Amino acid sequence: MKHQSSSRATVEFDALPDTAFIRQSQLINGGIVPFSASTLWRRIGESRFPRPSKLSDQITAWRVGDIREWLANPAGYGQSD
Repeated sequence: MKHQSSSRATVEFDALPDTAFIRQSQLINGGIVPFSASTLWRRIGESRFPRPSKLSDQITAWRVGDIREWLANPAGYGQSD
């Protein structure tokens, strides 16, 4: 059952414009990224994953376009800036 939910989240992600924002829970629980929140933040610190934007005091989110760029080349992300 969880696989169906992940597939649905991926389809919804694919329909979003590059300028949309996505929250951490959607990235992790939606199956968009294949790792935990701890790994996500470690990779951000290592510049191996896009930095999020602070939308308000309590809301942090990523631009969908930045996530798609990372998905296109996760191993090479941040190496040729």
